Amino acid sequence: MASGVVWYVGYGSNMHAERFACYLAGGTPAGATRGYPGCRDTRPPLATRALEVPGGIYFATESPVWLGGRAFYDPALPGVAAARGYLVTAAQFADVAAQEMYREPGPDLDLTVVTADGRHVLGPGRYETLLHLGEHDGHPALTFTAPWGAADVEHTKPSADYLTVLATGLAETHGWRTGRIADYLAGRTPFWSAADVAALVDPARR
Repeated sequence: MASGVVWYVGYGSNMHAERFACYLAGGTPAGATRGYPGCRDTRPPLATRALEVPGGIYFATESPVWLGGRAFYDPALPGVAAARGYLVTAAQFADVAAQEMYREPGPDLDLTVVTADGRHVLGPGRYETLLHLGEHDGHPALTFTAPWGAADVEHTKPSADYLTVLATGLAETHGWRTGRIADYLAGRTPFWSAADVAALVDPARR
């Protein structure tokens, strides 16, 4: 942390670079119902990279932005979760975390606990549990998720707009084709079949 730079690991809609840019520079993502003020430092990431992290994602709660279930990461789930790393400043990471909780950016976060212990619960909110997912190029990889696990909460249906953003993020980050994207997302929610997800990604399949 001496450099003040961290990898923010996005595993949901933030895998889509254009959507994540709204957290940094401000704006309203396509398909969303609200905008974001942006970070104090609006510069783009210093670098990005495709990542896979142990565990999995699931969909729960009800997002007023996407009008459906939203993605959460649970490191205890089997398999691996596809993700995207953005090399940002620690202040930008703090501002992204604040905006995920519909708060104004501003206060910095003390990241020493999560980098030392691997987990730091800032509060009871859905994205207030910080996780340390290792290091890349000498910088810690951090994300945030819910304090509960996948087995502790009711799973909810993600909206078509939300899944479309995730699908776009998977394609641009990992280079996956429609079939692999559909299998990945459908395997993480009982509310969508692979065929239905594929039709979202590739309208010609409808």
